Amino acid sequence: MGAPALLWPPLLLPLLVVLFGHLPGTLAQAQVCSANQTVFTMNENTTVSGPLAHIFVPEDQHVTLGQLSTPNAFRVDGDKLFLTVTPDYEENSLLEAVLECKRGNTLVTQLRVFVVVLDINDNAPEFPFTIKEYNVSEDTRVNTTVIPETELKATDADKDDILVYTLQEVTPNASKFFSLVGINSPALKLDQTLDYYKSPNMTFRLLARDTREENVIPSHTATATVVLNVLPADLRTPWFLPCSFTDGYFCIQAQYHAVIPTGHKLPSPLILSPGPIYAVDGDQAINQPIVYSIMMGNTDDTFIINKDDGNLTMAKSIPSPMTFTLLVRAEQADMARYSVTQAVVEARDVTGNPLQFSQSLYFGTVVLGSEAGTAVKDKTFPSEILRIQAQYLGFPDLNSAVTYQVTNSSEFIMNKDILLTTVPMETERTIRIEVEANNTVTKDRATTIVEIQVSEREPPSTGVGELGDGQRFSTVDMAVLGGVLGALLLLALIFLVILIHKHYRHRFTCCSGKAKEPQPSGYDNLTFLPDNKAKWSPTSNRKPEPGPEPVQPPLRPPSPMSSSPTPPSSMPPSPQPKASGSPKTVQAGDSPSAVRSILTKERRPEGEGGYKAVWFGKDIGAEADVVVLNEPTADVDSASASGSEGSDDDDDPDQKKSLRLGADADNTYV
Repeated sequence: MGAPALLWPPLLLPLLVVLFGHLPGTLAQAQVCSANQTVFTMNENTTVSGPLAHIFVPEDQHVTLGQLSTPNAFRVDGDKLFLTVTPDYEENSLLEAVLECKRGNTLVTQLRVFVVVLDINDNAPEFPFTIKEYNVSEDTRVNTTVIPETELKATDADKDDILVYTLQEVTPNASKFFSLVGINSPALKLDQTLDYYKSPNMTFRLLARDTREENVIPSHTATATVVLNVLPADLRTPWFLPCSFTDGYFCIQAQYHAVIPTGHKLPSPLILSPGPIYAVDGDQAINQPIVYSIMMGNTDDTFIINKDDGNLTMAKSIPSPMTFTLLVRAEQADMARYSVTQAVVEARDVTGNPLQFSQSLYFGTVVLGSEAGTAVKDKTFPSEILRIQAQYLGFPDLNSAVTYQVTNSSEFIMNKDILLTTVPMETERTIRIEVEANNTVTKDRATTIVEIQVSEREPPSTGVGELGDGQRFSTVDMAVLGGVLGALLLLALIFLVILIHKHYRHRFTCCSGKAKEPQPSGYDNLTFLPDNKAKWSPTSNRKPEPGPEPVQPPLRPPSPMSSSPTPPSSMPPSPQPKASGSPKTVQAGDSPSAVRSILTKERRPEGEGGYKAVWFGKDIGAEADVVVLNEPTADVDSASASGSEGSDDDDDPDQKKSLRLGADADNTYV
């Protein structure tokens, strides 16, 4: 029993060496390898330049690096262990060196050395994209997540980092439409209704940071660009144009109006105000075609509307005046949306509104040497082409059916309302031609005269600073000229006051009524001038004031003072005094039927002889002459001064005889 008991210590020694790695005292050092430290802890990215550990190797043994060691991480040099890499937590968080102590080729012991790598914030976040575009429909509902988190999320190699996201607008005011679901969740949601026409696309910069606070060190960020394209949606109904107001979604639509003549079927589409019936898709980016129809108000199917362009035409004539209120529908071709508006068509009697030219005499000019096909210029406005137009007041549809022709000359031809030469203008002269206007619907016709001057150069403009041959004057010259003209005007006014006082002082003393304003002579309807000559608005016909029926005199020959025509724009009509009780002077807005020659006679007050005759020129642009004849008359009763008119048979033959311009010394001509 004793002998076997003596064998136990030698048998336990190897087991103790394996379990504890060394033996105490000199015996252990002589049998196995050992290291001063077997476990190390360090931050990643740490560089160890010296030996990591010192190894005790017995004299009859040597140490090598085992194959189970972390590859390329350690090196054994004699009795020293070196770390050959810079630890990276993201690559390997634990490094292991297996040291093998051998006697010859026999393994005696194994020694393990561990390096624990600690993580630090050394990596920046990364987005899986640099720029990404997304399409968002305009009708997307608010609070909808338009881009999920998985498509915008960044990654960080530092596994313990929690990323914080920020959305920055690049397009101004874009941040009011979109925001992130949370600071740690980069999902994008819609905060406000989109408008394709105001913001068709928006750009954002998305930031990811690996620290909660910005100023922490170390801290890393990553950026990416997100572009959102808004796709148009069918949100708006068709808009009738013009719109008086629109907020981008709704349009306060136009209502249309037209005036047509009774008894005539117009061949062309009606002319409406403020313009033709026209609608567009409110969603202009979609721009669905529009289909037009009449829903209500088309009594007896009088009108037809073109379903493609909205033009309104007449299917039949209208026998008597009446008003149609048409309900017009504009619908998208896909039948998704539609709008409705009104078109009011008034049928009026054209009687009392004859076809007439704006002027009875036009003045044109052509430069000497002009070739055939040259347009005649307006003599009053030399820089502009002369336009000759005949119209019906208040019936624009009838005006479109007017055609023009030259009736008495082969040297000129009408091209619509423009006069063109047909031959070269080789001599200086003045040519008078007649232009005839014909209406193809009503068969009405009207004529006017055009006086054309062929000269070497265009007549100078009447603008300030140009006189005679076009010489320009300075401001001082014009001021001096204005002063002289002002002085002459003052003298003329003084002379006129003296003249009026001399001949009409008895009226100022016996009459207390307010004098009526003088009226212009002649008749030139300037409302017919082209838009570039005069701006006009329709004027309702005014009836003349009731009074005695005027006497129609025979046409008198033109006086020496008015023998040559004068352009209406170059010589404004002179105001004339109105006699008490005389008929109302015809105004430009009155009915054309009221334009006629009027002879008004007024008895002079008691004690004065003769009578006063007022003649208004029948021709447009003619002067109005007032002739006061002072002839002593013995038997003039007080009743004769009342201004009443009688027949020619009741007049004194002597008074008739005195109706001569400048024939007697007692006559006064104004």
